Amino acid sequence: MANKKVFITGASGNMGWATFKRIYDYRPDLDINVLLRDSEKNRAKFAPYLGDERVKIVWGDFNNYDAILECVKGASYVLHIGGLVSPAADYYPKKTLKTNVLAAENIVKAIKAQPNPDDIAVVYIGTVAETGNRPYGIHWGRTGDPLKASVYDHYAISKIRAERVFAESGLKKWVSMRQSGILYPAILKNMDPIMYHVPMNDVLEWATVDDSAILMEHFCNDDLPDEFYRSFYNIGSGPSFRITLYEFEDYLLKTIGMGSDASKRIFKPNWFIDRNFHGQWYADSDLLDDYLHFRQNIPADQYFESMKKDIPWFYQLSAITRVPGISDITRFAIGQIAKDKRFGTRTWIASNNAERMNAYWGDTESYGMAHYKKLSDKWSDWDLTPPSNDIKEAEKFKLDHGYDESKSLDKLTAADLKKAAEFRGGEYLDSKKPDDVYAPSHWKCAFGHEFDMSVNTVLKGGHWCPECDPMPWNYDAIAKVNPFFAQVWYADHGKNEDLVQGEEIYRDYDEYKAK
Repeated sequence: MANKKVFITGASGNMGWATFKRIYDYRPDLDINVLLRDSEKNRAKFAPYLGDERVKIVWGDFNNYDAILECVKGASYVLHIGGLVSPAADYYPKKTLKTNVLAAENIVKAIKAQPNPDDIAVVYIGTVAETGNRPYGIHWGRTGDPLKASVYDHYAISKIRAERVFAESGLKKWVSMRQSGILYPAILKNMDPIMYHVPMNDVLEWATVDDSAILMEHFCNDDLPDEFYRSFYNIGSGPSFRITLYEFEDYLLKTIGMGSDASKRIFKPNWFIDRNFHGQWYADSDLLDDYLHFRQNIPADQYFESMKKDIPWFYQLSAITRVPGISDITRFAIGQIAKDKRFGTRTWIASNNAERMNAYWGDTESYGMAHYKKLSDKWSDWDLTPPSNDIKEAEKFKLDHGYDESKSLDKLTAADLKKAAEFRGGEYLDSKKPDDVYAPSHWKCAFGHEFDMSVNTVLKGGHWCPECDPMPWNYDAIAKVNPFFAQVWYADHGKNEDLVQGEEIYRDYDEYKAK
């Protein structure tokens, strides 16, 4: 019998490359189609596979529908892993929005152009960034929680919009998997100012690149039940990988020989933002593992230790920071990264950039510079104690989704849907419950925008009015009329915070530099 085909996007990236190698090595029953940008780097990376009868390389990008169509033809599985991600997404916001949404639209269009679209299984890799900042009190999350791209996070906006393309596509075998932070050895090379755009007490349930590749390989099977599809899932490597940013930094720095608490020697705590990032511990990530059995269940400390073999030797030189006096030099060098002209936190602080300060620093009492001035630059004044990562804790932090979740979607009544809409500040406009919860129903938001969206996308995906898309991040106005959304907004924002941003958010970095 001829091999089945799998189409992989993003095969030159971290998760995509690991997936490509995993399927190539472990699934001789699968041929692989990949879409690659024609670059010297990609040609060198895939040179060993040129002419391989199991690998078809199509040179093109997400703007090229014909190239995507060529990759989809004959495929039984589509793994849409690729996209424009940070830090590039931060520098090129308009390009990010266009690229990531158009990719989804072209892939759906290409699948529908096949003679058997209902038989093609497609996974869209979303992101934890879709649900934004989740401080203590709402730090346990699950699919169906409110979507809230953090202010300035154009990548998250693009992923929300692209996810909606798949969820509302009418395809029968789509799934959206929201990826967490991916652990891979080259993560040490990411010395970009966005490294300071994370609160030190931020929580994240990391996913290793190895687990992620196994996940994608196990998706390429025909024995998954029907109820698995047309659903949203969270990807995480499990309890051991539920850690705070400080714990992550500690693991990472120990990996390169710097010892425990190295962060305290080379960083100042107030170089880091204290809100407006993203991250949560997943209350429901076990569900995906129950279906696809992708976790290797290697303890986090052992996984970090194993990354040493793939770390360039010169990173080990950083261990000299343990020598007295060297830490000051290292701190100075690392601190310069936070002085980047546009994205450096120390630059925003020094120039009192009101828009950025208001977005990234604050609590429910004060925000912006007023809040920042309260922060100590001494680690001894910071409580770095992590909350419990025991899944048993998740239940008491569960958010209200505004309907009786003990009922399956097809058992919900029109009254249930009206209640869910009211909890979101809006209305369910259809007179009866839908015959198909995956087909569009008619809704209205608190601001009078009428829109069509499936019950599944609203209740299980956490989506709501497309016209109330984040920009210009008028979140306080939304929270005042939408109790569902208010649960995630007021957890770390005061009421009446004016976060409507200026023209800077629409400007690409090359335009910025030209000015």
